[in-house]
Amino acid sequence: MSAHEQVNILMVDDQPSKLLTYEVMLAELGENLIKANSGREALELLLKNDVAVVLMDVSMPEMDGFELAEMIRQHPRFQRTAVIFISGVHLTDVDYLKGYQRGAVDYISVPVVPELLRAKVSVFAELHRRAHQLETLNLELRRLSSRLMTAQDEERRRFARDLHDDIGQELAAAKMMLDGLLQTPSIKDEEKAVSEASDIIDRAIQQVRSMSYLMHPPLLDEGGLFSALRWLLEGMTERSGIRTSLDIQPIDFPRLPPLLERTIFRIVQEALTNVFRHSRAQKATVTLIQKEKGLVLKVRDDGKGVAEQTLQLQPGSIGIGIGGMRERVREFGGELRITNANPGTTVEISIPTLVPASQITLATA
Repeated sequence: MSAHEQVNILMVDDQPSKLLTYEVMLAELGENLIKANSGREALELLLKNDVAVVLMDVSMPEMDGFELAEMIRQHPRFQRTAVIFISGVHLTDVDYLKGYQRGAVDYISVPVVPELLRAKVSVFAELHRRAHQLETLNLELRRLSSRLMTAQDEERRRFARDLHDDIGQELAAAKMMLDGLLQTPSIKDEEKAVSEASDIIDRAIQQVRSMSYLMHPPLLDEGGLFSALRWLLEGMTERSGIRTSLDIQPIDFPRLPPLLERTIFRIVQEALTNVFRHSRAQKATVTLIQKEKGLVLKVRDDGKGVAEQTLQLQPGSIGIGIGGMRERVREFGGELRITNANPGTTVEISIPTLVPASQITLATA
């Protein structure tokens, strides 16, 4: 449910004229008004609709408002539904107490003041809307959390495979060669074995260095964001064959707070990973511009583009990567947008006037 989506308001009264009056009073709220002429009809409508507020008369034949409210509260689905009583007869403190005991959240006496009725109904309608938004966000958070744990497990398995299959085997081969020196009959064979073992160890060291750099490049701390991004793009071109370019403005781009530099680096890293995995692109461009009001970062490729649901960042249509990028940007008060570039895709983030690192408490590394 979006911030502007209508909610349902159920009006219950056995007199059609009163229902029409309430409808006129509440029309300017812009919500969806549903009418019921009896308690039984109201229960049927409740089961078929997601209702934010039930506005009901207390004095009705067959089933009065007190009985209806009690039945509503007994159903697990409606225990938090706001019930507002309207009455021109039951106005004593005992009646008020009985209404609240049956589950009413408010009690309005007749004659009804339109402004008062609108104010009360709008408050509970907005609370219902926000509760649904919170529920949607919580579901999305749980989904992303689950995918994050899965992604972490996959990352650990990948590192374990790399350590075992590449570095482990390289070191095992080097050990075999060095062990063979004990049985090598000639100096020439010894020199060859030592040379080959040294080459293997060099490759293993390089693999360890590459893995370490991908986890946290020292260039980010030592040379700044420009050096780290240039290293990242050069590595991607070498590994994937995708042509990359980097445009940073102004030329004398300043150092940023460390947390912000790490955030931008991770966003670019994730965006390029998506380009490599999904886009079938031939080239990718990274543009970072410092403006008077903050930073603008764009990662564009010339690939196949993405689905409309992904462009709208709809729950269920984005993966852990895009979700993670959006959360990193939000921590700095920024915004992430994805658009189709025809051809390709553009991932754009904007971060407003830079926040001092001392004010950022969330870890983005």
